Amino acid sequence: MAVHQFDYIFALGVIFAFLDAWNIGANDVANSFATSVSSRSLTMMQAMGIATVMEFTGAMAVGAEVADTIRTKVVDPDLFAEAPTVLMLGMLCAIVGSSIYLTIATRLGLPVSTTHSIMGGVIGSSIASVGAAQVNWGWDGVSQVFAAWAIAPALAGSFASIIFLVTKYAVMKRQNPVRNAFYTVPFYFALTSGLLTMLIVWKGASSKIKLSGGEIAGTILGVAFGVAALVCIFFLPYLYRKLICDDWELKWWQIPQGPLLLRRPAPSPQPEGYNDGIQNYYRGHKTLAELQAEREAKAAAAATNPTDVEKNAHYTAKSTASSDNITPDGTTHKHVALVDEDLEPRRIPPPGPWYSPNVAFWHAKRAFLHGVEKDVVSSQKTKSVLSGDLERTHALAEHYDNKAEYMYSFLQVLTAATSSFAHGANDISNAVGPFATIYLIWNTNNVSSKVPVPHWILAFGGGALVIGLWTYGYNIMRNLGNRITLHSPSRGFSMELGSAITVIMATRLKLPVSTTQCITGATVGVGLCNGTWRTINWRMVGWIYGGWIITLPVTGIIAGCLMGIIINAPTWDSPL
Repeated sequence: MAVHQFDYIFALGVIFAFLDAWNIGANDVANSFATSVSSRSLTMMQAMGIATVMEFTGAMAVGAEVADTIRTKVVDPDLFAEAPTVLMLGMLCAIVGSSIYLTIATRLGLPVSTTHSIMGGVIGSSIASVGAAQVNWGWDGVSQVFAAWAIAPALAGSFASIIFLVTKYAVMKRQNPVRNAFYTVPFYFALTSGLLTMLIVWKGASSKIKLSGGEIAGTILGVAFGVAALVCIFFLPYLYRKLICDDWELKWWQIPQGPLLLRRPAPSPQPEGYNDGIQNYYRGHKTLAELQAEREAKAAAAATNPTDVEKNAHYTAKSTASSDNITPDGTTHKHVALVDEDLEPRRIPPPGPWYSPNVAFWHAKRAFLHGVEKDVVSSQKTKSVLSGDLERTHALAEHYDNKAEYMYSFLQVLTAATSSFAHGANDISNAVGPFATIYLIWNTNNVSSKVPVPHWILAFGGGALVIGLWTYGYNIMRNLGNRITLHSPSRGFSMELGSAITVIMATRLKLPVSTTQCITGATVGVGLCNGTWRTINWRMVGWIYGGWIITLPVTGIIAGCLMGIIINAPTWDSPL
């Protein structure tokens, strides 16, 4: 029986749960794709498309398991058996506290743990309503989650380091890295696809498909070996012709020809200036020798003629959409706009009134694709207090063969998709777990913890999460990726796979770990594999860790104060 006298609590729950999920999309989904975009394996548009599918699918398929942990393990719902609506109010206060803090953190570009945020809110509202003694601080409750927060970064860093060290010394530093990559790529495809299958079979299909332990192992291994076989039969011949034979006439849609590609005749001479599609993944990042030479030249120029050097430096920093349209004094032609702080050109709408179809469509398109058009890689180079000497930090990291990196870019797409699926499975609980409690109490006036999370709530949270990613995810991506350490496809692949392994393990154990901690730990772990701690921007790492430290107490205080004020508010009898 629905408690319609509290419809307003349910309505507020819908609003703030959407805001919380939106912030998770804007703040946390960057964890899965900041590395892929930073290493140039994916464009922003490609990353958004993959994230939309994988995040939503992960939330729908696996999200209910961890959502139930958030909903029931912090405080025993039976404590509210006589007053279910108090628990309903407590969950609302938790979501309000979490969403308010996440909104501020996302605006400031602080990649915080959304898991910390909602857990702090639930703990704060629980303390205000039933007291600290009633919070489940034991190992089967909050302590287990706290331990996972401490262990997750170390585990992710360890996994990522092992994967990258194998890649580094078995492939990248060998005499023929491209040839050696042919041996490791099928194995990594098998490992990544097996992990994704493991997550789906263990959790996503467990309620509908009943498999024994042997059947589960057979399914996981079957998919892993099947993917490896497909890669060997169809994908490796394509890569062989493209990278080894320099077959510039080969097209991607010829991949299904498989072994037949090996019988293709030798390619004709390559036209002058032809782009083979293998980009320089290190463009814009100087080696240590190049950086030292450049700085020595600038220092020498400054010593001889400091006026010209200052003028040239000012001119270089003032980027525009097209360098052909700027004069040495900094002026531009009328039809070219200066570039904003994100190094993106300010778009000018077509002529006409705002209500004309073409202008209205332009504004609608800009509103929808606003976050996709940001040049995240370029904006990561913008100097700030937290960036330090990023050029030197990047220069200390070794550059590897671009053709070998190209092969790992495909793997990074797969690992990014796996990380995104795991994130949707794990972190959707941060928004829909408490909201599910609000809905169940509002709908049934019952605090039973046995009722499953409805699928429409998972879809609601997944949709809000995707909207947050598309509209504002770029803001956090700018503070991750290359602002921590130099990224490339081989490095990014190792980071994402190490993080995904950790999140999958946590989802299996029903632990709502922080994906922000996992990817940060993996990034630091891979950065240390460069051989020196100086390849990591410790200012940014400290900024992120500081955000983690203050998140739980801040959200707990907001939610606890709000809960305490409401349940202890005085009432007056009307004189009429």
